[in-house]
Amino acid sequence: MSEAAPFEEPSVPKSFKVPHTLVLLFGMIVLAHVATYLLPSGSYERQVNEDGREVVVPGTYAAIEDAESLPIWATFLAIPEGFAESQDIIFFIFIIGGAFGVFRASGAADAAIGMLLRTFGGQPVWLLFIGTFTFAVGSSSIGMAEEYIPFIPILVALCLALGYDAVCGVAIICIGMGVGYGAAAINPFTVLIAQDIAQLPPSSGIEYRLVLFVLFFAVGFHHLWRYARRVKENPGSSLVADIEVDASLQPREPPALTGWHVAILVALGLTIVSLVVGIKKWEWYLMEMGGIFLIVAVVIAALARMGPSEASKHFSLGATELTTTALLVGFARSIKVVLDQGQVIDTIIHAIAQPLQAMGGSFAAIGMFLVQSVINLFIPSGSGQAFVTMPLMAPLSDLVGVPRQVAVLAYQFGDGFTNIMIPTSAVLIGMLTIANVPFDRWLRFILPLMVKFFLLGAVALSVAVWFGYS
Repeated sequence: MSEAAPFEEPSVPKSFKVPHTLVLLFGMIVLAHVATYLLPSGSYERQVNEDGREVVVPGTYAAIEDAESLPIWATFLAIPEGFAESQDIIFFIFIIGGAFGVFRASGAADAAIGMLLRTFGGQPVWLLFIGTFTFAVGSSSIGMAEEYIPFIPILVALCLALGYDAVCGVAIICIGMGVGYGAAAINPFTVLIAQDIAQLPPSSGIEYRLVLFVLFFAVGFHHLWRYARRVKENPGSSLVADIEVDASLQPREPPALTGWHVAILVALGLTIVSLVVGIKKWEWYLMEMGGIFLIVAVVIAALARMGPSEASKHFSLGATELTTTALLVGFARSIKVVLDQGQVIDTIIHAIAQPLQAMGGSFAAIGMFLVQSVINLFIPSGSGQAFVTMPLMAPLSDLVGVPRQVAVLAYQFGDGFTNIMIPTSAVLIGMLTIANVPFDRWLRFILPLMVKFFLLGAVALSVAVWFGYS
């Protein structure tokens, strides 16, 4: 779910020396506190527009005289306050983690992968396409990411059997995940949170994002298929040709797909459909979505013939795996709490707005994309990044003449695409570690695709500004 370290931290090459994301976020809370001493307090006037949304009034920034300084202990008080303000998403994270813990324990996912292997093993292009597309849809709809890690051994073994390499096995998941997050339709951990902060209707603008999903997926899959064909024709061209394949990558035979497994997969599919309809038609949000996932957890447990105690155990384990993710959300929200209390958010917005206003709408949107991409290096948690950046980017978009929906899209691009190349993403590093693919080799594969994604993203943002995406 584009969330950092929801499992035990994998080993990262020593040359990176990447601190835990909680360390980075706490450091940013401290920096935010220091900023309240260095920056003048100030504010913009705000008004409610025709849509009932509070927006910043350009040209109304003014310094606040005699603003009180924050006490030293405000940093520590801001953290529990940040947790309180983000309690809805934190509880939802635990519920969805528990539901997927039950789903994984049912064996339906492994059985589905096994069925795909047996059905399309002789047609590798379709196998790669279906696999990448499936992972993309999972990320775009319900924010799956770390749930994909157990599939790495199966996919690497599959690619080796087809004459490809381990890079292809990782790429099937990562390209799907990157496209799914970057052009997400209703991802509750990124899109819905960012839209909520920007005071936009849940899932609004989904039609344009679906078009972008198709375009980015086409570019991503072409990049994968081109590399896979080259490796098959000339194994020596593989980026990992000199690296011995670990025998542990050979997985056990996936279980056969039973009627009960099919029923479980159908139940999960119906859940995704109900979420799309409910969010779009009845404006469901985290509470309703949490209820839906609790229902599907019970249904899956019943179909898998789990007893109440067994289902509860798997639900608890699934929720436990996302504890770090929940902590990141609370810590990230605390940054805004400190900046709010110090009354410097509008001061920061005012400073950023000056150069962006001179660029014009399209270049301002692209600038937001770049800023979000850089920030993602330090906050690889999708929901965490939304809580940190959208309180700034939403009002900033008002000042530079960019629709708030475009600001959300720039955030999606910056978070989703860079997550499959940055060394601070625990999910990515974990996958590469399991597949025995060195990070520098992965960069040689993924950097050209990042250039393509950035160029397409710049065009997409410019078009969105042109037609007033909302």
